[in-house]
Amino acid sequence: MIRRQLFIINKLGLHARATAKLVATASAHQSKIRIAGKGREVDAKNIMQVMMLAASQGTEVELIADGDDEQQAIIALTELINDYFGEGE
Repeated sequence: MIRRQLFIINKLGLHARATAKLVATASAHQSKIRIAGKGREVDAKNIMQVMMLAASQGTEVELIADGDDEQQAIIALTELINDYFGEGE
């Protein structure tokens, strides 16, 4: 199991488009992937659960991956978040 803490840095936080990208990236991996923030932990492959986190810019989240491709999953999700979900800011 791998855990990584990071901050949501894009201007609009985990809005619909960013959440869809996060869920698609998580779903591309076989590992069980969870995201925790604001006192909740949810399935990162479930768009409704991730949206319910309502993580705005500056929110600290923890990615949790467990499975055969956990390392690749954490790297891919970290890169996505640190790239502002491909939105530029």
